[in-house]
Amino acid sequence: APESVRNFLNLAATGLFDTTIFGRVVPGFVIQVGDLYSREGKVTYEIGMRARRTLPDEPNKVLHERGILSMARGEEANTAMTSFFILVGAGTHLDGKFAAFGRVTKGMEVVDAINKAPVSEEKPDKPVRIKKATIKPCTTAA
Repeated sequence: APESVRNFLNLAATGLFDTTIFGRVVPGFVIQVGDLYSREGKVTYEIGMRARRTLPDEPNKVLHERGILSMARGEEANTAMTSFFILVGAGTHLDGKFAAFGRVTKGMEVVDAINKAPVSEEKPDKPVRIKKATIKPCTTAA
């Protein structure tokens, strides 16, 4: 999922994921984050334009299982923008339809804690934010 990866890395490296809210939490299934309009402070024109840029669907052979990161989108194809989700449980119905592009390798206990937060209609009762998203170089070959 090269476009999804490029988009994710760019958003993280430029700090646009910083202070975004986990706006969707489905207990036992998924946590979702990356809505640039949920950031603390003013959304600039540049951020607003970035939030409107859509990505092509990039379904692949990566299975949607616990710990997988995948691009969030609406029901319509090719509507992914900046939001992504992390699976807490299996999502086999997403296989071959959504762009899986990463895997949690450390910190799954944090994902689980967010997934266990009290929610009302899939929205956390208390906002949970990404403090700072950082990119580190890979230390092993893929």
